[in-house]
Amino acid sequence: MQYRQLGADGPDVSALGLGCMGMSEFYGQGDDAESIATLRRALDLGVNFLDTADMYGVGRNEVLVGRAINGRRDEVFLATKFGNMRGPNGEFLGVNGRPDYVRQSCEASLKRLGVDVIDLYYQHRVDPEVPIEETVGAMADLVRAGKVRWLGLSEAAPATIRRAHAVHPISALQSEYSLWSRDPEGVLLDTVRELGIAFVAYSPLGRGFLTSQIKSLDDLPEDDWRRRSPRFQPETFARNLRLAETVRQMAEAKNCTPAQFALAWLLAQGDDVIAIPGTKRRRYLEENMGALRVRLSTADLIRIHQAVPPGAASGERYPEAGMQAVNR
Repeated sequence: MQYRQLGADGPDVSALGLGCMGMSEFYGQGDDAESIATLRRALDLGVNFLDTADMYGVGRNEVLVGRAINGRRDEVFLATKFGNMRGPNGEFLGVNGRPDYVRQSCEASLKRLGVDVIDLYYQHRVDPEVPIEETVGAMADLVRAGKVRWLGLSEAAPATIRRAHAVHPISALQSEYSLWSRDPEGVLLDTVRELGIAFVAYSPLGRGFLTSQIKSLDDLPEDDWRRRSPRFQPETFARNLRLAETVRQMAEAKNCTPAQFALAWLLAQGDDVIAIPGTKRRRYLEENMGALRVRLSTADLIRIHQAVPPGAASGERYPEAGMQAVNR
C-alpha cells in the first residue's frame, strides 16, 4: 500500500481508500456478509481509509461499517458525512447545515458506528440557507469536544472552501473526479492546493462505466439508481461506451485492467489526490489495489489527455436536482 498525507497537518492515509456506499444502497441488492468480508480484507491489504455517510442506506451503512471494524478500530481512518437529510422511508428531505443538526448528526453517527470519535467528518453538501461559517463553526466545536479529529467538505465551491478554511482548517475536499469527470481541474484543484487541503476523489471509476463491465442498461439491476443518471440514458450511453472502449484499449496496452488504469491515472494527478473506489466484493477490491503497480509516464499522461480530454463524457453527472446541490 502507498500512503498520502491528508492535508497540510493530517495523518497519512492509504492512497486508495474504500467507498462503502454501494454496500447498502443505490447499486442494487447488497450482501452484508460479503461486504463485511470486503471491509476486513481491505484492512488486511493496508487500506485504512474507509468512507461512509449517514444517508447511505438511511444509516444502515454506518452500522455495517461499525460491525466490520469492531475490534480493529486502531487500523482504520474513518470518514463519514452529514447534511443530506432523509426520512424513515428513504425519501430525500433536503440539505441541512444548521449547527444544532450538525451536533445531532454527529452523535447519531458515533452511535451507529460504535466508536468514540470520527476521524474525518464531512459536510456532505453545502446548505445554501446557512452561512458556511456557522456550519463549520459547529463542526469545529466537535473537534474541540474530542468527537471529531479532522474536518472536510464535499462538492463545495472554491469561495465556500476559502470561507470555511478561515473558520477552522479543512483537511479534505471530496468531489467527483475521474477520467470522465474532470471538472475539478483548474480553479478547484488550484484552491485546495493553495490551502493545503487534500483532494478525495469519489466515483473514480465513473460509477463503474470505466471498468468496461457495463455494456448495456440490462447489466444494471432494476433498482440501480444509475438507470436515472443522465450519463446512462439511451442518448448518452452509446457515446460513453466509446469512451470506455478507449480506456479499455489504453489499459490493454499497459497490461492492466481498465479499472486499474483509471485509478492509476487519477493517482498520477498529484500526491495530494486520494481515490476512494467503491465496491462490495473482495475480488473487485483486490483488482483495484493492482492500480498501485501501474506506472504512467509523462508521455502516457499526454496521450490519455488527448484521447479522453475534459468534457469527453456525454451527459451531466447527476439529474438536475443533484446538479443544483454541487459546487455551492
